[in-house]
Amino acid sequence: MAFWQTARFDVDLSRPRVMGIVNVTPDSFSDGGRHADAAAACAHCERLVAEGADLLDIGGESTRPGAVTPSADEELARVLPVVRHAVTLGVPVSVDTSAPEVMRAVLDAGADVVNDVRALTRPGALAAVAAHPRAGVCLMHMRAEPATMQQQADYRDVVAEVAAYLAERVAAVQAAGVERQRIVVDPGIGFGKKVEHNLALLARQRELLALGLPLLVGWSRKSTLGAVTGRGVGERLAASVAAALMAVERGAAIVRVHDVAATVDALKVWTAVARSGNPHGQGGSTIAR
Repeated sequence: MAFWQTARFDVDLSRPRVMGIVNVTPDSFSDGGRHADAAAACAHCERLVAEGADLLDIGGESTRPGAVTPSADEELARVLPVVRHAVTLGVPVSVDTSAPEVMRAVLDAGADVVNDVRALTRPGALAAVAAHPRAGVCLMHMRAEPATMQQQADYRDVVAEVAAYLAERVAAVQAAGVERQRIVVDPGIGFGKKVEHNLALLARQRELLALGLPLLVGWSRKSTLGAVTGRGVGERLAASVAAALMAVERGAAIVRVHDVAATVDALKVWTAVARSGNPHGQGGSTIAR
């Protein structure tokens, strides 16, 4: 697919895109509390766009292992003020949520994408997205809930099982009336998966391209990178950029990252080298509708 259709934008995927993370939570695994108030989160949105983010992803629920799910009212109080500001910044705005009430409210406020770690499995979630005529959606693989997902990390073939789950969710979403061009999929690195599962998903990521949909992949600062490097969550910049580049090399269309500037620079080098071998290839812009 050359484009990802979202509410206000057709996102050109002829070159890899960078989605900047804005956690409006007190307890996210990497930067919990740093942007927990609306003013700080809005300023962070502006900073990420200035650093080259192609999209923003705003989240009001921590989904780290063991996290407690907030009420919909609490989640809305966190994200709505930030969404209202972010939609003025000229890039597609995604909201990382599983709550149907939140989905409806943020789409009404102008958000472009629902990014759901539960792949629209909560009652009412699928209808909330299907009711919107253009909103994009990201469907992610996760087993169980954040509080218990790491106890469910048991696979015979993690890549095949992730692919099968995503294929089933894509079929359900399309059956509800969501056009295929509105959908991207995410293998859910770190969500109910052990280190060896996450590494296998990256090593064999090209197998997921058989789904025929753009891949959105989030490796940024994940615990697997800490397991490999021995570094703490605040010292995983190099590992995160390396993983993002390997994900793109293996076909990812979008990488979801905390460290936008470094990732953008690395992808500029990757893109320049890729184009040198294909001088007629062109990387487009994000197209507004």
